[in-house]
Amino acid sequence: MSGPALFDTVPKEDPLALFHDGYTNYERVVKLLDFKKRDVAQASRVSLQSIRYDQKMPKELEERIREWAIALSLVGQYFRDEHKTVLWFRTSNPLLGNITPRDLIKVGRFKKLYRFILNAISENEPPTKP
Repeated sequence: MSGPALFDTVPKEDPLALFHDGYTNYERVVKLLDFKKRDVAQASRVSLQSIRYDQKMPKELEERIREWAIALSLVGQYFRDEHKTVLWFRTSNPLLGNITPRDLIKVGRFKKLYRFILNAISENEPPTKP
């Protein structure tokens, strides 16, 4: 099967401890990406004044950061190391047009990055035995 499989869109594990009891640790996600409030606002398309990580957090912001957390976890599952995962997100990638995955998120190109991650994972999985 080429391309990402149906269940590969969600991490099988939580190697970076980004999820707990069905909730996303939004502050940890932002910290791992080394985003400032302004970066979060730009990447999520939510106003700077609305950036918060409590019960009054805008729904759009919750959804965006949860997506970023899933991407971080998928890459973390591959590397099995927090430092390598963070390094991957902060390193320019020639397959992404020499931009860092972190910056792709920041400029609102998360979907492109997510497709890239899913394809990379599917291409790097060991073949299944018949």
